[in-house]
Amino acid sequence: MVKDFLSQRGVSFTLKNLATDADAREEFIRQGYLLPPVTVIDGEAIAGFDPVKLEQMLERGAKTRGTA
Repeated sequence: MVKDFLSQRGVSFTLKNLATDADAREEFIRQGYLLPPVTVIDGEAIAGFDPVKLEQMLERGAKTRGTA
């Protein structure tokens, strides 16, 4: 769902697969997350799929970068 959401908006992202990437899995656990997905935008994390919050963060990031 997050992948589709970001792709539909033309947002590039890096996908980390917890099943195959031990470093990503360790980082996930170290940060205290319980379940994927976790999306990090400009250093701020969103646990789960929250389209309203994702949209707000993308808009805020675009304004910060001067692309809005």
